[in-house]
Amino acid sequence: MSGASFRIVPLHGTHDRESFRSESEPLNRYLREQASQDIRRRMAACFVATIGGNRIAGYYTLASASLLLADLPMSIRRKLPRYPTVPAVRIGRLAVDRAFTGKGLGRALLIDGLKRADRSEIAAYAMMVDAKDEVSAGFYQHHGFLAFPNSPQTLFLPLATVRARLSPE
Repeated sequence: MSGASFRIVPLHGTHDRESFRSESEPLNRYLREQASQDIRRRMAACFVATIGGNRIAGYYTLASASLLLADLPMSIRRKLPRYPTVPAVRIGRLAVDRAFTGKGLGRALLIDGLKRADRSEIAAYAMMVDAKDEVSAGFYQHHGFLAFPNSPQTLFLPLATVRARLSPE
């Protein structure tokens, strides 16, 4: 990541949310106005990449979710129990400050979220995301996420795949 030293930690009150500027105003507004409420209400967890203490270079959120078994591709569905839903972790938002784009921080945030989901003591089959547009969907597909057959901007990645990719040979 071009020499920058980022720490990824849970969002807390001392982080400077006001100066964060990504390319998406809704994601900027969420961090400034909504993230703390979602954390307090246990609707989402928010993790920030900081540089120099309190400056936020990027962030993402995680929340529990479920996938409808019927929405998964048949090749995957056949291997799962016949429950109506499958437990998942949703990466709800992911944004990088404009000053840090092109440095691999989005990828680092995604990998951190995947690792946290995989390490969780609460069972989840996959990480899922609702991509906001085709560019975002392409980012997730580049990192191995699969699109739902009937909803190309909703993507998922089985956590077993993450485990296999991240484990030492």
